[in-house]
Amino acid sequence: MTNLADGTQPSVHERSTGDLVKLMSEQVSVLVHDELRLAQREVARKGKQAGTGAGMLGGGGLIALYGVGCLIACAIIAISGKLSAWLAALIVGAALLAIAAIAALLGKGRLQKSVPPVPGQAVASIKADVNRVKESARR
Repeated sequence: MTNLADGTQPSVHERSTGDLVKLMSEQVSVLVHDELRLAQREVARKGKQAGTGAGMLGGGGLIALYGVGCLIACAIIAISGKLSAWLAALIVGAALLAIAAIAALLGKGRLQKSVPPVPGQAVASIKADVNRVKESARR
């Protein structure tokens, strides 16, 4: 930037267009860097929160798994009052395996419907937007 004869900088109204453009460029650069740093801090903070939440969710799932194990043991003990213990465990185990097989087959069917994992609607929308822009550019 140019200085006045007395060594001071001119006011905004006295600066040349080139100086003003240079000043604006510097300020925009500083603003973009500051915004990027702010976004980086925000993403890091949210990532820590998500990690903590995922850990708590996993811990809750593990405790629920132990609870289900206790309920299964309870079912085996209840059935073993009428049958021998090994037969009660066999019945409960077979029922659990049948439920697991049904869930796996249903899950496999859902996965096959979702392949390929390409966002078809979004791609079609973008193509339509590009075509509209091309048409308006031709006019």
